[in-house]
Amino acid sequence: MSLMDTPRANRLHIGIFGKRNSGKSSIVNAITNQDVALVSDVAGTTTDPVYKPMEIYGIGPCVFIDTAGFDDVGELGKMRVDKTKLALDKTDIALLIFSDHDIEEELSWINILKEKEIPIVPIINKADILENPEDIIARIQSTDSELTPIIVSAKTKDGIFKIREEIIRLLPEDYEFKSITGDLVQEGDLILLVMPQDIQAPKGRLILPQVQTLRDLLDKKCIVLSATTDKLEEALDSLKNPPKLIITDSQVFKTVYDKKPAESKLTSFSVLFANYKGDIDYYTKSAKIISELTEDSRVLIAEACTHAPLPEDIGREKLPRLLRKKVGEKLQVDIVSGNNFPEDLSSYQLVIQCGACMFNRKYVLSRIERARVQNVPMTNYGVALAYLNGILDQIDLK
Repeated sequence: MSLMDTPRANRLHIGIFGKRNSGKSSIVNAITNQDVALVSDVAGTTTDPVYKPMEIYGIGPCVFIDTAGFDDVGELGKMRVDKTKLALDKTDIALLIFSDHDIEEELSWINILKEKEIPIVPIINKADILENPEDIIARIQSTDSELTPIIVSAKTKDGIFKIREEIIRLLPEDYEFKSITGDLVQEGDLILLVMPQDIQAPKGRLILPQVQTLRDLLDKKCIVLSATTDKLEEALDSLKNPPKLIITDSQVFKTVYDKKPAESKLTSFSVLFANYKGDIDYYTKSAKIISELTEDSRVLIAEACTHAPLPEDIGREKLPRLLRKKVGEKLQVDIVSGNNFPEDLSSYQLVIQCGACMFNRKYVLSRIERARVQNVPMTNYGVALAYLNGILDQIDLK
């Protein structure tokens, strides 16, 4: 990904759901006016969900999630349907495809989508060959009178423009993503970024949260100075006035806190993303549970990335070490990565999520809600590290 690209996690996620061979992939191609999805007359061509970043006029940066048919059969088919259901957690708007008069399964999916509060665009495809589509419309509206089905033909592209119009109408209120730095900074403020370039940092590049935060600050017309941790004191000495805000890596929170000017606010990239992508209030409340953990407790650490573990990895090495130092060496710490997040969290006393720069906000919130429903506290790396360092009450969260 180049620095000019919008990260996939920051794009509107549009899920396409329907039966096998209903024309889901053809709909994607028709909307984007490109052959971005594999099309075949053979049912079940799409297996795992396919994520395709696009730029659509009037919508902007988005991701189309082309899913397997929810009528798939057999053991492998069940696995595909399970993957389709998992895609719901990342879906901001759902395109639900109808292609024949047998729509019982589609109607049940309306209820599934409504339960997850996902806006629905019902699409009746194959208008060039389908007879009496009005009957399908009547049945859809008998399930939900507020739905307005769109009749289209992916083959002839008739009615396709109406899909784009309906997506725009249903855009979530927070689609124009809020600022990463929120109200912490204003135009003209001097901001110091403290960014250790250790083994965790990709050679020749900055990590994604650093890049996005830097862009956010530049968009706000802030004055930005960057330094590595070992050059912090020199950077501060070079300034006529102390920085309004210091943003650092959570791993060096305590080091920076001990050296920062009293008048400078302090936060971390991970804490900023806790507010940007998740629920900072729930994270903060949950972090204080750390003091109640015992050696018999069980903690889950959830990484968004599926990278190969490195020495001194924050999630796999540093956090478990700090937790065991505070709680006891027998504390059980489990680690999952990518989309591997347990449905049942009841055996855990705490979940610690990474900054989640690779996930969209809806997916992070779905994880938080899963934890909240099961009465399991959930926090994130930055907030947990601030608490473990005894400075959670001294940093700026939002």
